[in-house]
Amino acid sequence: MIMLTLERFSFGVGDRFAHQAKSQLRAFQMIAADGIDVVPVWNKSNREHTFIGSEPQSVFDAAKHAVQELGWTKGWHIDADHIRLETVDRFIPCSDFFTIDVADSIGKPAAPGDVQAFVDRHPELIGTISLPGVSAPFTTTRSDVERVTAKYLLAVQDAGKIYRHIIAAKGEGNVIAEVSMDETDAPQTPVELLIILAALADEKIRLQTIAPKFTGRFNKGVDYVGDLVQFEKEFNDDLAVIAHAIQQYGLPANLKLSVHSGSDKFSIYPIIRKSLQRTGAGLHVKTAGTTWLEELIGLAEAGGDGLALAREIYAYALEHVDELCAPYASVIDIDRTKLPTAQTVNSWNGPKLASVLRHIPSHPDFNAHVRQLLHVSFKIAAKAGTRYTDLLKANEAIVAKQVTENIYNRHMVPLFIG
Repeated sequence: MIMLTLERFSFGVGDRFAHQAKSQLRAFQMIAADGIDVVPVWNKSNREHTFIGSEPQSVFDAAKHAVQELGWTKGWHIDADHIRLETVDRFIPCSDFFTIDVADSIGKPAAPGDVQAFVDRHPELIGTISLPGVSAPFTTTRSDVERVTAKYLLAVQDAGKIYRHIIAAKGEGNVIAEVSMDETDAPQTPVELLIILAALADEKIRLQTIAPKFTGRFNKGVDYVGDLVQFEKEFNDDLAVIAHAIQQYGLPANLKLSVHSGSDKFSIYPIIRKSLQRTGAGLHVKTAGTTWLEELIGLAEAGGDGLALAREIYAYALEHVDELCAPYASVIDIDRTKLPTAQTVNSWNGPKLASVLRHIPSHPDFNAHVRQLLHVSFKIAAKAGTRYTDLLKANEAIVAKQVTENIYNRHMVPLFIG
């Protein structure tokens, strides 16, 4: 069977209001001109569609229009992001990439008989296991494997149900499957990831990317917070486990790591780049809200009505911090004492507000707390409706410049070129 195959390097972009697909795609053209092929994957979750009142088809339509307008001839994909069985159906007609999110099932007990049957099928997971590229051998007992299996097997079985539902509708050769295991309490060890991959293979899920949990914090729209040495060890160990699992369990040869909440994690990009160069591995990076922030930056830079709306959005966000932050509590760290008053922000000119928001950590004006608050405040712009989107159209050039430069200069160059 001919499988739809995800290319070696892929980069997820979110376009909350379906106005920036062209400016995003220009960044991919620029990296291609540098000799590196990275394919765009436009992603938008059910939650974001619900907040904004949009439909999945709008993501496909905007992407297709950009591809045609710019004459893009390489691959491109549409990601039904963080879907579950109860939310996937509306995405099936217009998506070819499916991020299967089973976080809610991690830690829920699988049937004891299923756990025992899995461990019986996989004696190779018990004992001392040395994998090329893993920093140290690991030793497991049967009870270790049972414990890990009990934690993850139900989630894997749920992933299987969702996957089979999708391929029944689309056909197995027309689906790129990603399994998301990143929204859990602790990073997976190499042996845990190996057990998860063995279980996914048993479920006959032809996954092409997996998003494990890494050490440290991947907060929305700001840099990685954590131990860089430990992250490097985990990332390299995960690459080695995937390479082994492809051989051991017959998983797709292009299976690769996916880094979720991957935008703006500038301090880990050099680590990732070196690992990819050393191993020849592929990578998927998922970003989403970083583009919406560039829209705000562009409107601020434009001045006039654009700056006025950007100030209003901040003032409203400040009054509704609890409501806006609640859905994202685990992926933001906002010190409210570092949030300026609305009066202060109203006194700023456009370039000042832009430099507070723009993610250049060395800039004296940059404020990570303002940036995180506005990152989760896109529903305010949605409520503004055509007032917001008309301003995007009226200021298309200056907004597009911010979007393209952010993806290319601050993300792709450090990740893939250095």
